[in-house]
Amino acid sequence: MTTPEFDLLLKNVRVVRPHGNVVFDADIAIKDGRFAKVAPGIDPTRAKAVHDGRGQLAFPGVVDAHMHTGIYSPLAEDAVTESKAAAMGGVTSSLNYFRTGQYYLNKGGSYAKFFPEVLKISKNRFHVDYGYHLAPMDKKHIEEIPMLIAKHGVSSFKIFMFYGSHGLHGKSDSQRDFLMIGEDERYDLAHFEFIMRGLQAAREAMPDKARQISLSLHCETAEIMTAYTKLVEKDKSLSGLAAYSASRPQHSEGLAVFIAAYLANETALPNINLLHLSSRKAVQAAMTMADVFPHIDFRREVTIGHLMLDTGSKAAELAKVNPPIRPREDVEFLWEALLAGELDWVVSDHACCRQEMKIPRRYFGNIWMAKSGFGGTEYLLPALVSEGTRRGMGYNHMARVTSWNPAQRYGLNHKGDIAEGFDADIALVDPARTWTIAAKDSPSTQGYTPFEGLEMSAAVTTTFLRGMKIFENGEVIGKPRGQYLHRPTA
Repeated sequence: MTTPEFDLLLKNVRVVRPHGNVVFDADIAIKDGRFAKVAPGIDPTRAKAVHDGRGQLAFPGVVDAHMHTGIYSPLAEDAVTESKAAAMGGVTSSLNYFRTGQYYLNKGGSYAKFFPEVLKISKNRFHVDYGYHLAPMDKKHIEEIPMLIAKHGVSSFKIFMFYGSHGLHGKSDSQRDFLMIGEDERYDLAHFEFIMRGLQAAREAMPDKARQISLSLHCETAEIMTAYTKLVEKDKSLSGLAAYSASRPQHSEGLAVFIAAYLANETALPNINLLHLSSRKAVQAAMTMADVFPHIDFRREVTIGHLMLDTGSKAAELAKVNPPIRPREDVEFLWEALLAGELDWVVSDHACCRQEMKIPRRYFGNIWMAKSGFGGTEYLLPALVSEGTRRGMGYNHMARVTSWNPAQRYGLNHKGDIAEGFDADIALVDPARTWTIAAKDSPSTQGYTPFEGLEMSAAVTTTFLRGMKIFENGEVIGKPRGQYLHRPTA
């Protein structure tokens, strides 16, 4: 008897690749965790196991390139539960922003000591493949950039522009305490410039990796936010999400984009990612800077939260996030920009913040006392397919912005497509299954969701990670099998 050549065969699926505008019927053969053959009519006797896709869409596994595992709960706990939520949503690669300072591990010091601890805690806890973006918070961290790239495979770094006079949730008079940096350190525009210079020096020293070494920026302007917060707090005509949006106005985002772009030009750093753009003014600023500095490769990100929620959301303070959820006119502009190809990837910005921490009961209704951030990785692909289909977005376009584009930018060269040789990461999607989002159905420990009650018209039914079934029929399957993504991958 002949030994089967494939480990798994997915029969009867409609393959969604990130290129072109065609979805085609085919079978998918997998061997040793990689795609071995994609073609119609593959003989099932050639495989050890067969999965009937029942005519569903086969998307490349989602690369959720903006998550915050371990920010509000211990990393050892969050890695398990929130990666389960990711698997539920068809996510197979989780890239997490991490830094020293308060929250996360609540430690300062060098990344040479800090990051190995992060990796040790993470090992054997993620149900999906995972990696980290790191934020250089002081001069020592800038010096460590080459080491982090070469030794630890961290190819992407971050600047939180609004930390100039703000903490995670509002104005801070003790920035050094919050960031856990020395008395001689300042987290300001000059520091941002030096990060860019340090990163570009590393790129020049590593030409084989340079294309996939990049800098991401959270673009908000601390001084404007500080002034407007004082004004809005006195204005009793504003409350809830509308007040929070007004306190961190759209032009604060736009101005920060201008500053970031000019510094990138000044430092000759070409790979710039503008994170979670939330407004018309922010996107227009980003497009303007792309015209002014055509030699800089700007990439523009949007979150599923900013695409699905607006300031009228019933979720109220549960939907507080930075930058804020915006009025409906901004949401509509984001969709126009996404459909026009002006936004490069869609992410969750998942930051599990349990309700007792998010907003204690005694502060219900007080937007200023709520913490910022919420989870949603499990709804990223279903919501994009549901709302995107309604708006005429093609499936191939969805695959580009959820898988291919972030994989290519962040150095995941075996992720993001359904093609021979790529990791066999797949999200099977039923595009005609209607269901209603309910937090109780998620494995996340958050306990609520700002997306509660939204009706979806598409559902992820099964998720495969490197050919292993990790989610099906509402349940995460097996022990954590996620591997650390040392980037750029080969």
